[in-house]
Amino acid sequence: MDDLNTTIGMLDLLVSPAFAVKDGKICRMNSAAKSCLISEEAEITPLLATGKEEYPAFQDGCLYLTLRLGDSVLGASVTKVDGYDIFVIEQDEDKSELQAMALAAQELRGPLSNVMTIANRLYPVTGTDSDPDLQEQVARINRGLYQMLRIIGNMSDAYRYCQDSAARKETQNICSLVSELFQACEPLIRQAQITVDISVPTEQIFCLVDTEKLERAINNMLSNAIKFASKGAHICASLVKKGHMLYLTVQDNGTGIAQDIRKNVYSRYLRPPGIEDGRYGIGLGMVLIRAAAFAHGGTVLIENPKDRGAKITMTMAIAQKNDSSVRSPLYRIDYAGEKNHPLIELSETLPLSAYQKEP
Repeated sequence: MDDLNTTIGMLDLLVSPAFAVKDGKICRMNSAAKSCLISEEAEITPLLATGKEEYPAFQDGCLYLTLRLGDSVLGASVTKVDGYDIFVIEQDEDKSELQAMALAAQELRGPLSNVMTIANRLYPVTGTDSDPDLQEQVARINRGLYQMLRIIGNMSDAYRYCQDSAARKETQNICSLVSELFQACEPLIRQAQITVDISVPTEQIFCLVDTEKLERAINNMLSNAIKFASKGAHICASLVKKGHMLYLTVQDNGTGIAQDIRKNVYSRYLRPPGIEDGRYGIGLGMVLIRAAAFAHGGTVLIENPKDRGAKITMTMAIAQKNDSSVRSPLYRIDYAGEKNHPLIELSETLPLSAYQKEP
């Protein structure tokens, strides 16, 4: 009873709607949760929009899934405290923060585009091949521009992805696609003196995939792993099929995610500015990952395994079309403006040598 009282006291301190689950039933909730059409003693399983398979297997870490509450589908993070599963629900107001960032990104795209155009014109004039010092300065400029392009893209697309509930999907061999996306990053990661071991099923698994969202998720998962890995480190990436679900995992052997960061890892963009470990960033990369998971009917789980670093797993449902008609591939506007995607998404982690060409 004391544990329960302590847990309830913690719930009441949260502004966001939150409730505790024990043995598959909601046992307590805070006052904010009472407006979300949640009732005590209700079974949690019927409320799960995603995570029906992942939640029962959840043992440790922080799990992101979605709940169907009335006519709404809302995201929720789940952690274990004193033997209870604590659900903290996203609020609609949270998305206003992402919208404000998207509006700011819209204003920043123009000036950045102008700077990149000028940099392109200056590059052939500098004659960097004969001047190592100048070559290094050009590489610093190039990497800085790609980093700004990544930040602005994340600010803009985090809101768009969260609003875009109808993912633009095409039927693809998911095994080949995932392998190609990892292999596109692998040569660049080697320049950071880090190796990546990639494991995907040899069989062909055809399902509906939003390629852009999946690519952004993979690149951000890799970027997070590289940030906390030291030179000579090893990253393991894998795709595993379990029933009608796919488990996409990236695990590093770094220092892991700090406890105070894990408690709000899925909504770090809401925190007040402060001095902290800069490797954690704004947190928009995690928004893109969780949005990709939701678009594919899945969840996100972040763990700190005892033997090594951090492990992030994104699940996806193997969904297929109900008809047998063949459609042309969807035409998409490239979100990166035809720039090299891995060079942008991994720009916070790659060495200068990767940017010794024109931007």
